[in-house]
Amino acid sequence: MEDLVSKLAQDLELSPEERAQQISRSRQTVFANRICWATIHLNKAGLLAKPQPRCLAITDTGRSILSQNPLRIDNEFLTQFEAFRAYRHGAVHPATRGDNSEGPRTAPDGETPDETMRAAHRQIEASLEQDLLDHVRDAPPQLFERLIVDLLLKMGFGRSLAGAGRAIGRGGDDGVDGVIDEDALGLDRLYIQAKRYAEGNNIGAGAVRDFFGSLDRHKAVKGVFVTTSEFSANARQTADFLSKRIVLIDGQQLAALMIRHDVGCRSQDTLHIKKIDEDYFK
Repeated sequence: MEDLVSKLAQDLELSPEERAQQISRSRQTVFANRICWATIHLNKAGLLAKPQPRCLAITDTGRSILSQNPLRIDNEFLTQFEAFRAYRHGAVHPATRGDNSEGPRTAPDGETPDETMRAAHRQIEASLEQDLLDHVRDAPPQLFERLIVDLLLKMGFGRSLAGAGRAIGRGGDDGVDGVIDEDALGLDRLYIQAKRYAEGNNIGAGAVRDFFGSLDRHKAVKGVFVTTSEFSANARQTADFLSKRIVLIDGQQLAALMIRHDVGCRSQDTLHIKKIDEDYFK
């Protein structure tokens, strides 16, 4: 498969960027994934054979098809073969399935099953992100401040020190809503500003400069400014030019980080995607 991917990428004159494009949250490239599924479908249709592990060979049927010079060989083209139709419609050996189980569902044309699965997963996460933001905006201010501290601790800040993070509470402490000690003595501290705003009530440059002033009064060199709304372009530009490192996290980024680090949400189900262990069959 590695040789096939390399050869086809060269024949198709793919750019380095096209070759390197990865499937979301996967180490596999889009190109390699599509080649893999193409070989599976061609094999199911009887146009490719696997005479031995890690080896593909064109069949007599495959040679016959090529001799006809078809303009395009895709899933629609392959439906002329009974074996492929059975595969697409979920014909599974009765000994391997229960009476009430469903056969495999196919991906839309132009997508591999991996791409369809990840697109569906992303759609579910996008809906969850919005639900999380709605819950955070409806939560009491104290819970929001605690949530930000919990999230940063889950992300590794505080180095698992007991009591490393704490919310300051209502009114804040001189413009600061939370603090995380990154060492046992508290010599290195991360300060937090949290603004629980409704959608459309965006943070401007003035609020960023105010937070900068708070960091200066605390003799701090870095801080995290989190909001459930968004930052204006001027606010982001201001943060980039200030002498202290200030990271801005808007509502969409906040929800995505909460999902990634299991803050305010939990796994409902797990789908195990398995593949052949070629080393086992050596």
